[in-house]
Amino acid sequence: MSFVRKVSIALVAVFALNAVQAAEIKLPEFQSVTLGNGATLLLMPRNDVPLVAASVAVRGGALADPTGKEGTADLLGDMLSKGAGGRDALAFAQAVDGAGGSLSFGSSREAIVANAQFLSKDSGLMLSLLADALLRPTLQQAEFNKLRKRAIDGLANAKDSDPRQLIGLYASGWLFRGHPYGRPTGGDETSLAAITLDDLKAFRRDQMGGDRLIIAIAGDFDPAVVTRQVREAFGGWSKAAGALPQATAKAREQGRRVLLVDKPGATQTYFAMANVGSRRGDPAEAAQDLVQTAFGGRFTSMINTELRIKSGLTYGASSQVQRPRQPGMVAITSFTKTDTTRQAMDLAIATLDRLHRDGLDAATLQSARHYIAGQFAPDLETAPQLAAQLVDLALYGEGRESVDGYLGKVAAATPAEVSAATAVFPQSGDLAIVAIGDAAKIRASLRAYGPLTEMKLSDPRFTP
Repeated sequence: MSFVRKVSIALVAVFALNAVQAAEIKLPEFQSVTLGNGATLLLMPRNDVPLVAASVAVRGGALADPTGKEGTADLLGDMLSKGAGGRDALAFAQAVDGAGGSLSFGSSREAIVANAQFLSKDSGLMLSLLADALLRPTLQQAEFNKLRKRAIDGLANAKDSDPRQLIGLYASGWLFRGHPYGRPTGGDETSLAAITLDDLKAFRRDQMGGDRLIIAIAGDFDPAVVTRQVREAFGGWSKAAGALPQATAKAREQGRRVLLVDKPGATQTYFAMANVGSRRGDPAEAAQDLVQTAFGGRFTSMINTELRIKSGLTYGASSQVQRPRQPGMVAITSFTKTDTTRQAMDLAIATLDRLHRDGLDAATLQSARHYIAGQFAPDLETAPQLAAQLVDLALYGEGRESVDGYLGKVAAATPAEVSAATAVFPQSGDLAIVAIGDAAKIRASLRAYGPLTEMKLSDPRFTP
């Protein structure tokens, strides 16, 4: 490719991103219908492809797990497709596959969730299968036993293989100890073993009902026909028997404390440095996202540049800003060889200090704006993505303006606002630190960061 052509393409990309920021990206038009039992139906017709997608949330997810039985909602979500409405697990799967569709169930901290995509002509079948699973699940003992064993074995295997997928669980448990956000949504080996099928049935009775249902449908469909189908399928679902679980805000950490999770013989140390950060609907969200992008949200971020590109201490370093209903965890995560643990962690802290000391220069800030604009649109392209977005807005009580105006806020964020938004990341003196590694080799280094608590990776829980 010639130099002139490369420059031309680059200029077109820049102008396109600027145009995206100027014109905004808006959700397509949709309508909301409230059923007699309180269920919310959101309809977004799109006639570009003969497919229809549904996204479903039933308020009251893992926050409602009984104490000591964390993972109940997660197991129930997995169980919903294992037989329903007169079909056993195999027949239910065959009904989906036979129509060339897809249907999945699960859970989150605040909801039991489902996602489906079928041909437009099969919208009735899609809604029938969803209704069977949510209202008439079989909940067979044999299927429950298999799922619970698989969940417990999966955690044990993760500890034996790659602890990177577990560092977030240890970090949130350590940061939010004693708080609902510190409870693992998927449970741990002890809590999963304590759950019975009767617990799932009780959870479904108390925490699932038509008054908590949100269902969004996007794609090629007739709104009148689908509204009638939804009323027939879900309109008779009674209310949940129990109270909707709530969580209060946790105060930010003051000072440091360190959790060392011992994995004898480990050749690498996996670490997280965390504190309480931002919440859903935070007025500073756009400015915080600019800071997050520049600091740890992309390959060329500050933290990855220092720990991977320049020093070669790791294959990857990043930061995360989680936004549940109440302020969630903000964290730096990475991994390094055992003998460079202190060097990598010191460099991560030094980079965090630099963020607070120097902030972001104009070029970095503009680059972050372009990056966000380029990543935003692809998440709002397909019918499943749009249906999921509608459910997400309804679940958290937000209007379409949180999407329609987002890029405008990103583009309009002033240097002063971005500087203030760096506060979403903690000062380096206020950190809940977790490290998974060979305690015999890294214990002395970790003591330098604050009061040290230890546990074993083989322990069945994620908190000491």
